[in-house]
Amino acid sequence: MAQEILKVIKQHLSVFLEQKGYRKTNERFAILEEIYGRNDHFGADELYFAMHDKNYPVSRGTVYNTLEMLEECGLVLKHQFDKGVAARYEKAYGRKQHDHLFCLDCKQIREFCDPRLQVIQNMVNEVFDCEIMYHSLTFYSKCKKADCINNSNRNTDNELNL
Repeated sequence: MAQEILKVIKQHLSVFLEQKGYRKTNERFAILEEIYGRNDHFGADELYFAMHDKNYPVSRGTVYNTLEMLEECGLVLKHQFDKGVAARYEKAYGRKQHDHLFCLDCKQIREFCDPRLQVIQNMVNEVFDCEIMYHSLTFYSKCKKADCINNSNRNTDNELNL
């Protein structure tokens, strides 16, 4: 991670904490650094274990609370891709607008960007005389990969091929 980005996001968090009257703890800043060192969608428990794997003693509660706070201050985005499955997070600062494809079989998350969505967003802004601040679009798919162990669409020996 570039040092200038790290400096900016730490400053953003610092200002947020001051405005809210929250303490500036080493744990909060360490969690922020861990998040911004990642390039994936992660769960709170994954983050917790990653911190412990790096011998950083932080409680699970601190990770969960810090994620909520980072979401509130705009440094983390939270996604609920599937019912009954823990929320997934991703870093927010410096990320280009993108959307998601979530596979209901293998739970894989893919990102994509299509400039036509910006055209639609601009049209909605104009028609409704508003300014869209952000959007979230997720397509839910069924895996067609033959090697997907959870593929509910593949045929088994006992199924009738029509």
